[in-house]
Amino acid sequence: MTTTERLPVQPPRLKMAELTPEAYKTMIRLDAATRHGLDPTLRQLVLIRASQINHCAFCIDMHSKDALAAGETSERVIQLSAWQESKHFYTAKEVAALELTEAVTVLTDGFVPDDVFARAAEHFEEAELAQLIATITVINAWNRFAVTTRMVPGEYVPGKH
Repeated sequence: MTTTERLPVQPPRLKMAELTPEAYKTMIRLDAATRHGLDPTLRQLVLIRASQINHCAFCIDMHSKDALAAGETSERVIQLSAWQESKHFYTAKEVAALELTEAVTVLTDGFVPDDVFARAAEHFEEAELAQLIATITVINAWNRFAVTTRMVPGEYVPGKH
């Protein structure tokens, strides 16, 4: 093997869509329900960040490509993994959403801290905040499907599905 030759693609462990079609279709409907009432750019940032935290290569690939295809800058996508040190790339509302994303995704203390929720509530109307929480919850579920079954990153093409 040469130093530039890539390693082979590891096949997925299971094909969830084929093996649990009703659950998969329900997840797709749930995901579609979270697409309304939230700024699409902010939504993509949240999807990417949760996927980074969960080490979900498939979802990082998908949502980074979707964000870039929708006009997001590569700089903001690249800096997302270190957003706390790169806050100047994001709006205060985006920072509040990213902070809430991390709190909901990690649940280190077993709950979302009051101060994190309060900062998010300062920037989002109640319905929008509820939509944000639903979006974070759904991407975490997708991440768990993809990480557990080892869905293969790299083949996703924005707008194809």
